[in-house]
Amino acid sequence: MQPKVVYGNAVVEGENRWGWFMGHFITPEDDPRSTEMLEVKWAIHKAGDSRTDWAVNNQAATLSILIHGQFRLQFEDREILLSREGDYVLWCAGVPHWWVAESDCTILTVRWPSKPGDSVALAGMSKS
Repeated sequence: MQPKVVYGNAVVEGENRWGWFMGHFITPEDDPRSTEMLEVKWAIHKAGDSRTDWAVNNQAATLSILIHGQFRLQFEDREILLSREGDYVLWCAGVPHWWVAESDCTILTVRWPSKPGDSVALAGMSKS
């Protein structure tokens, strides 16, 4: 029987999944955090941490919200700097992006739906 209330710590539970603590990858499957509806990530980055390659989610939309610090996201047509607590950026499926932590920061990211293999690196794209 699935529990009706689950509690824990996002940092601890996401430790072995790059910060992701809710989504299709949670086991056992009867855990309420195991869902294909969405994924949730609590990320603590040191200044200079980055995703070095362009990536895209083929099916999922993504919402990243700044808890504290400064976090820069690069898209094909614009650069977004999250610098005030509560700043966010939302992008749709199919939008290439990469990111860098401008300072020590914490980011909460929600992605939906949660599908295995949806996030892929894009070869051949330039960062210029």
